[in-house]
This record gives sequence, C-alpha cells and structure tokens, in this order.
Amino acid sequence: MKRNKLFKSYIYDFDKNERKLLTTFCNQAIKQMQTDSRFYADVKAFQSIISKLGNGLEDVKLTKDERTRLVLQLKENVKFLKLKMEKSWFLKKWLYKSMFNQYNNILSNYFEE
Repeated sequence: MKRNKLFKSYIYDFDKNERKLLTTFCNQAIKQMQTDSRFYADVKAFQSIISKLGNGLEDVKLTKDERTRLVLQLKENVKFLKLKMEKSWFLKKWLYKSMFNQYNNILSNYFEE
C-alpha cells in the first residue's frame, strides 16, 4: 500500500535555460490575465514566481499555490501546443514542437507526480 507523504518539498533547481523559459511563460500568462480581475490571485502568484526565478539563488522554493497554478498553466499550454501541432503544416509544426518539448520536459522532470 502506497502512503502519501504528509509534507512535500516545493524546492526546485532549474538551470539557466529553464529559468528563462519559465520567466517568459509567466510573463505571457500575466499579460493574458491581468486585464480580468477574476485572475488577480493567478497574476500575483505568477509575479511571485518571476521574482523567485530572478533572485539569483540556486534553488527556487515555491509555495503550494504557486506550484499548483504553474503546473496547471503548463499542462494547459502543452495541450494547446499539441493540438496546434496536429493541425498545422510542416514549418509551424516544427516551431511548435520545440516549445512543446521544452514545456513537456519541465513538466516531466520537475512536476510529475
């Protein structure tokens, strides 16, 4: 019988490229959500993630809420990119595949449950 841990660690060690990719991703999410007041908590969470990614410390410690919101948005983005890749022609598919692989690698390496 598998038992769940009582406390999870939300400390991640992203490399330079992953930090840059996640920062860009969070900035895009903020731009999309900041005009709607319903997403105020999401915008605050992504702003906090950006500040933690940019502070220069080696490890990034996220709160449970920040991790949950980031993982949800990353999964939605991966689904969207996969759908776009299936519907597009060669050149667009090639461009989307790179982004899809990067986001998918971050999800599988750090946020897989």
